[in-house]
Amino acid sequence: MRSPADGPSGPLRPYGPPGTDDPFRSKQPYRPRDPYRAHGSYGAHEPNPPHAPLPSRDAYVSSRDAYGPGTPDAPYGGVRLRCATCGRLHALADLAWRCAGCHGLLDVHGFAPAMPNAVELGRRPPTLWRYAEALPMPRPPRISLGEGMTPLIGAPGRPDVLLKADHLMPTGSFKDRGAVLLVALAARLGVPKVLADSSGNAGTAVAAYAARAGLACEVYVPAATSEGKVAQLRAYGAVVRRIEGSREDTAAAAARAAEEPGTFYASHVHHPFFPHGTKTYVFELWEQLGGRLPGTLVLPAGNGTLVLGARLGCQELLDQRLIDRLPAITAVQAAGCAPLARAAAAGGDVPEPVTVTPTVAEGIAVARPARGSQVLRAVRETGGTFVTVPEDRIVAAHRELARNGLYVEPTSAVCWAALREGLVPEHAVEGDRPFAVVPLCGNGLKAKPPE
Repeated sequence: MRSPADGPSGPLRPYGPPGTDDPFRSKQPYRPRDPYRAHGSYGAHEPNPPHAPLPSRDAYVSSRDAYGPGTPDAPYGGVRLRCATCGRLHALADLAWRCAGCHGLLDVHGFAPAMPNAVELGRRPPTLWRYAEALPMPRPPRISLGEGMTPLIGAPGRPDVLLKADHLMPTGSFKDRGAVLLVALAARLGVPKVLADSSGNAGTAVAAYAARAGLACEVYVPAATSEGKVAQLRAYGAVVRRIEGSREDTAAAAARAAEEPGTFYASHVHHPFFPHGTKTYVFELWEQLGGRLPGTLVLPAGNGTLVLGARLGCQELLDQRLIDRLPAITAVQAAGCAPLARAAAAGGDVPEPVTVTPTVAEGIAVARPARGSQVLRAVRETGGTFVTVPEDRIVAAHRELARNGLYVEPTSAVCWAALREGLVPEHAVEGDRPFAVVPLCGNGLKAKPPE
C-alpha cells in the first residue's frame, strides 16, 4: 500500500505541529503496491497510473489566464455532469443543477482523480488545494481563504478517538470544502450571480467565497435560522431570503429562483462538485494519520454531503491502492428528524417520511434529503450503520465538548453524543490506528446555544 511517506522527501508528519508526539504512527513502513484500477463512485472515473505526471507550479495560475476567455470547459478536459437516472450529459457551461430531461440528480462524469506523491505534497501549502490532481478543477487564484488541513485533536477520555476541527475553517464550518469548488467554478464560467439555499453553514460558505470572487450572492434560509448565521451572511454582502416553513420549503423557493437565466445555483445538495470538495476531509485524515484511515468515520447526516464526500474520498484512495479497506461509516441523525436512520432500520433504499420535531441540531434537520438514496447506499457499502441521538444527549455532548475547550454548534455535537452513548459499533482495529474520527463541523459562535 502506497503511503504519503514514500519518496525522497522523507516522511510527512502525520499530524500536529513539529515535535508533536504521534500515538498513531505506524511502526511498520508502508510498501508500494501494484498500479490501481479506478472505480466510479458518485462520479465516473477513468483509470490512472499510480504516479500520474504532476503539474508544475506554473499550473497553479488562473484558469482564465491559462486558457483565455471563451473556453469555459478547457481546464476540465472531458468533465461533464451526468444524470444518475437517464444518463444524459450536461456541459459545465449549461449551469445545470439537475437533469434537463428527467430532473434527475447529476454526478461528475469523465474525471480521473490522482493523489499527488509525497514529494509534491511536501512542497504545497496546507490547504485542500494540495490535492489539486484529485479535484475536478484547477486551483483558483485569489478565491482561496486557506481552507483545509484542519487539526486533529484528542477526544476527552477516549485515547482511541480523534476529533477533526473543521469548525476552525475560514467561515466556521466544513462546508467551506465544497463551497470553494462551487464558487471557483461559477467564477470560471463568468456568471454574474450565485444562489444558494441552506440552514446556514453552506450559505455562509458560498457567500464568503462569492464575496472573495466578486460575485453577487443570494441565499435562501429557513425563517428560524440562527441570527448569528444570518448576520454572517449579510456581513459578506449576500442578499438573504428568509422562508417560512420547513427546510424543504426553503429549497423549493431557491430552486424556483435558480431558473433565472445567468444564475449559478451553488447547491451543496444538488451540485456534484460539492462532494468532491468534502472528500478532502478524508484525504487530510489519510495524510495526517501517516497513510491510513481510522476504523470508523462517525459523520452527521442531514442532506449527507459529508457522508457522500467521505465515501467518495475513501473509494478514490482504495482505487489508487493507498488504503487496503474502507472504514465503516456511522451516520448520525437527531432523533427528532431521522428519515435515513428509519429507512436503514427498515432495510429501505429511500428515506422514510417523517414529521420533524424541533431539534437543537438545526443543521441536520432535513426531512427529505434529495440524495438520500445515495447516502443510504454509501453507508451500506462500507458496512456501516445509522444511529439516532435524542435531544438531551446532544445537549450533554455539547456541554462536555465546551468543558474541554471545544465550542461547537449543537449540530456538531451529535457525533460525539453517539460515541459517548455507546451507539457507534465497536470493533477491533489493527495496529495503532485510531478506532474512530469524529468531525467538529461548525463553530459554536454561529448558533444559538442549547437551553
